[in-house]
Amino acid sequence: MSYTKIQISAESDAEELAPFAMAVHELLGLPVTMRSLHKKGVRLEKGKILDNNYTGPVLEQVLKENKLIRTIPTSGRYTGIPVVVVPIRNKEGYGVAAIGVVDVVGTVDLGLIFGDYPEVVKQVQECVRSRVAVP
Repeated sequence: MSYTKIQISAESDAEELAPFAMAVHELLGLPVTMRSLHKKGVRLEKGKILDNNYTGPVLEQVLKENKLIRTIPTSGRYTGIPVVVVPIRNKEGYGVAAIGVVDVVGTVDLGLIFGDYPEVVKQVQECVRSRVAVP
């Protein structure tokens, strides 16, 4: 059996990036975007490559700054939707590609979800105390 090598570089095109992006997409079940430093890449949603000539403002910013960015884009395909994008670095630490996903944590209203949390904790503590026999 012959195995194909997957390699990501600053020159990787959409076809070379697609297998890696698809693996992340299948793992997380979230929209994924990916591009290399010098070439546009891919955008995947619902198990399909929707664009194989894709770039976005946050992917470009991550490649420029070589750091993780969590933000809500003000332009591009994911305008108004929280995203998290990270660089893929080479051995020397330079960002050669960037990959991003919709930031599910950023889309959840934590205040709404955990607004009653202190009360829930108090109720659980009272329940536990009532089951513990005091000597």
